[in-house]
Amino acid sequence: MSLFTKAEIRQINDCYDDLKREIGKRFDNERMEKVDKAFIFANAAHDGIRRKSGEPYIIHPIAVATIVAHDLGLGATSVIAAILHDVVEDTDYSVEDIRNLFGENVSRIVDGLTKLSGEMDTRQALTLKKMLMTLSDDVRVILIKLADRLHNMRTLESLQPLKQLKVAGETLYLYAPLAHRLGLYAIKNELEELSFRFKHPEDYNHLLYQLHDQEEKRNYLVNEFIAPIRQRLAEEDIECTVTHRLKSMFSIWTKMHTKGVTFDEVYDLLAIRIILKAKPAISEKRQCFEVLSLVTDIYPPKPDRIRDWITMPRANGYESLHVTVMGPQGKWVEVQIRTERMDQIAEYGFAAHYRYKDAATTENELDRWIERIRDHLANSEYDAFEFLDEFKLDLFASEIVVFTPKGKTIKLPKNSTVIDVAYEIHTNLGDKCIGAKINQKLVPPSHVLQNGDQVEILTSENQVPQQAWLSYATTAKARSKIKDALRNENHRHLEKGREMVEEAIRQHNVPLVANTFRKIVAHYNLNNKEQLFSEVGMGVIKLDDIGSILSRKSKNKFIKYWNITFRGKGKGTETLSDEEDDQETAPILDKKKPFLLKENPDHIAYSLAKCCNPIPGDDVIGYVSSDDHVIIHKKNCPKAEKLVASHSHMIIAAEWTKFKKLSYLTRINLSGFDRIGLVNDITTIISKLHSINMRSVKFDTRDGLFEGDLFLYIHNTEDLQTLIGELGKIKGIDKVTRVENLND
Repeated sequence: MSLFTKAEIRQINDCYDDLKREIGKRFDNERMEKVDKAFIFANAAHDGIRRKSGEPYIIHPIAVATIVAHDLGLGATSVIAAILHDVVEDTDYSVEDIRNLFGENVSRIVDGLTKLSGEMDTRQALTLKKMLMTLSDDVRVILIKLADRLHNMRTLESLQPLKQLKVAGETLYLYAPLAHRLGLYAIKNELEELSFRFKHPEDYNHLLYQLHDQEEKRNYLVNEFIAPIRQRLAEEDIECTVTHRLKSMFSIWTKMHTKGVTFDEVYDLLAIRIILKAKPAISEKRQCFEVLSLVTDIYPPKPDRIRDWITMPRANGYESLHVTVMGPQGKWVEVQIRTERMDQIAEYGFAAHYRYKDAATTENELDRWIERIRDHLANSEYDAFEFLDEFKLDLFASEIVVFTPKGKTIKLPKNSTVIDVAYEIHTNLGDKCIGAKINQKLVPPSHVLQNGDQVEILTSENQVPQQAWLSYATTAKARSKIKDALRNENHRHLEKGREMVEEAIRQHNVPLVANTFRKIVAHYNLNNKEQLFSEVGMGVIKLDDIGSILSRKSKNKFIKYWNITFRGKGKGTETLSDEEDDQETAPILDKKKPFLLKENPDHIAYSLAKCCNPIPGDDVIGYVSSDDHVIIHKKNCPKAEKLVASHSHMIIAAEWTKFKKLSYLTRINLSGFDRIGLVNDITTIISKLHSINMRSVKFDTRDGLFEGDLFLYIHNTEDLQTLIGELGKIKGIDKVTRVENLND
């Protein structure tokens, strides 16, 4: 007898009926019986278990199965695996039980989807690695995992705000790019929109209001734009549908932040889509170009915004012609031209149409991508987080195409270099690369390639991989091969350094214990003793002063006093000083409560991350290091987003308290039209009206335009926004923006 109420049982049955209606048109009776069997088994296994929202847990796997069937168009094996995907993790049943009841294919997929047990700090990265190992055999593992993540995002409302932030951050960092890489644009867009909503709720609601406010005006523009195109296509007897779509809110928000533009300055809000019913006797490419010609006869194109993804499809199989044209009312509008077949791939992704190993297949871009994943997985020494970083590199959105001397095409991420091409062709070619010839011109391994370059790799038998290559290698394959070579070399240095350090310690009659190594590591400001051994082995560290290091007393790692400094001199940045007190007990950090950022902190140390330089009032989170030191990041800091995705258990909520004394170095950039007295107007507002101290002011004028960089000491974001608003009112100033990077 079920542990759920009658109302909950009805809810479960209603959800399952929705799934059956979705798959009933495609599945025969035999397949439907297998799906029923999976549902009955999973329903019994999850009986009495509830989600955070309070609803029966079984509703989640049913919803995932519905996404798998409806949004991805997958078959019975995938639907069954989706229904069963949490049974092994959340109940007493094993993968072996699944294999006995539902066969090898289903059990293999479920096993790939089952989260790993073990250490919390590596679970997410190891889970991904395990999924990708299964992907090598069956791409359906990743597709179901994406469906699982999509439903979790749709029901994120029931979680606590910090948990929402962690899940949304992980989704944006990994799962949305993964969906893009597989061509699942509809799922990718929904994952991004939902992540945006929960990660930046204020920005989301403000942008939603702006879009709604301009909806009527936008619809008028669309109708005015489409009318002459439809008329011309009808005259040419071209059968097609003409629709429009709005740029996703996340894409708009991202462009506003990366380009530093306002909502009104985002010109490509709209895209018009022309989907052709292709005529069988004529090539699809020719028909699409014919429509392109008709469109540009009506509206003048922007020369640098024509993209041909038909001649050279994207790596995920996407095919389409894109052109940006000048439409009515002086608005730029993007037009996408494709056939019905191309549109199916664009919507559901190349992966959803992937033919499995039991069918005759021709090699495609997805096959080659999976082969690269196999290469990465073959390296058993790969650290889980290192693997996550390298894999992320391969989820590139923008691509270039280069040619070998014999005319073979190679697709690479944008900004790839010569060394990337060399390793893409062969590992030995990469290891021995000294440069290349591009258009008969010699270039170094660091040379950034352009679309269409013909590349001839030059080698030398005396060449070996260099550490510097990692600073400009872009592809995951190149970086992993370089690291392999460097790791082998580093192992030799490490063993040599270990012997040297241990011998030096013995000569001073000090025991070889952990505290001894910690003293030396701390003195040289290193991360761990392995780094110490390596740098000693390479000759970077000489150990000349090891006697004085070992003779020092241990310092307490907990903080008792604050020493307010700015780069060691003056005010602005906080540095914390130690007090010798070996008897002090460790302060306890409660990770379940928001960490309060106080002007005079209690005992638990915190510092402000230099990558994003938050100030009081910024929306922030904390990252807890191994010694309970808290590093404060802005929520939208790229490094913080990576930490949320890969180390979510070390992320805590953080809140500012009232700050009255301290001020923080902040950078402001100004641009506009130069005039006499402009600089005086700016400095008057800053120093006299607001009593804000300035560290430096730099202005550069050229051809009547100016750009200025101001480094100021600001108390909080409220003061900063007030200042930015008043500076923006000065005659001649066009734009005022805060710059996170303080490195001038």
